[in-house]
Amino acid sequence: MNRIPSYKMYTNMPGYDLVAHDPDRGTSARIQVKSRWHTGATFFLLKNLNCEFVVVVKLDRGKKLGDGRSKPPEFYIIPSKDLRDVRKMKKWNKVKFKDVSNFHGYRDKWSLVRAFLAAR
Repeated sequence: MNRIPSYKMYTNMPGYDLVAHDPDRGTSARIQVKSRWHTGATFFLLKNLNCEFVVVVKLDRGKKLGDGRSKPPEFYIIPSKDLRDVRKMKKWNKVKFKDVSNFHGYRDKWSLVRAFLAAR
């Protein structure tokens, strides 16, 4: 994970998928991964926030009906605290990209995870 030592958790671990670790400091951060394959996706689903970070991966595999074009994936590293107020707690627990303040500013912000690990 962008040169940050990380470990995949057991399947269906509630709240997170990976644990980032700084072996020198003995610190860790729980990370939930959400992916969207549809280029035009406008939201992702988020049931809980039992983690320090949510990594949204936009896979950009083309349009749902297909045009065959794909792009490299985009990674958005968002502190979970920044998502608490934008999650719609109704039926689907949607988080709309437009509701996340400065969503595009989180692109490739792996430095947030590094700083979290260093400060703990």
